[in-house]
Amino acid sequence: MSGEAAARPGQQLKATLRLRELLLSGEVKPGERVAEIPLAARLGVSRTPLRLALTTLAHEGLLDVLPSGGFAVRDFDPADIADAIELRGVLEGTAARLAAERLANPAELAPLRAAVEAMDPLVRTPGAEVDFERYVAANALFHARLLDLAKSSMLRRAMAQAMALPFASPSSFVLAQADLPESREILFLAQAQHRAILEAIEAREGARAEALGREHARLAKQNLKLALGDAALLATMPGGALIRRAAPQGGRKIAS
Repeated sequence: MSGEAAARPGQQLKATLRLRELLLSGEVKPGERVAEIPLAARLGVSRTPLRLALTTLAHEGLLDVLPSGGFAVRDFDPADIADAIELRGVLEGTAARLAAERLANPAELAPLRAAVEAMDPLVRTPGAEVDFERYVAANALFHARLLDLAKSSMLRRAMAQAMALPFASPSSFVLAQADLPESREILFLAQAQHRAILEAIEAREGARAEALGREHARLAKQNLKLALGDAALLATMPGGALIRRAAPQGGRKIAS
């Protein structure tokens, strides 16, 4: 194997991560055709790993494949984003139901319980500022542990596809909440849902766990519609630059 071939996986990963960052930050604008030669120079990679990275991001949905060849940056209709969140809710509801049905030993809940308990002091401590970065990490861990409990490789693959779009993930809007005066109330409600999901799984109440999982995602969907009318909040969201602006809808409230 040549040195160039051996380095290709690392170069592809570098190209994919950096290109995703450029797209989500808005440095490459929606609708803009991707020019391979200058982009390869900008990313410091050769054209072969760049093409692989472009294909990867097209599969994720961040790029459109043009009929004439090449790629263009995609933009997203708010309705598409709402559908992505709804789909994530269906999958997470299914994960919660399977977790309840397949729970073999209460000890299996320890990682999920630890994630919930890690978020509790961040949300419930009176007068203290919320450490949003720690909350994001614990929130992501909760959703990952929930998927683990479902014990389904098929569901894991479907979830990875559904969450490829940055604003469909459970933590997409959490950091944006930092500037909202109602941020603690929003997180408190989301945390109450986390704990309810845990309790339903522990009680092996599959139908209830599924309904709670879906409702948790609908909270984000409902409040996304209000957030899209706020340019300041939209600017803080990963991928916000790719979202078509919606008309203001009378509020500033988001949740995850």
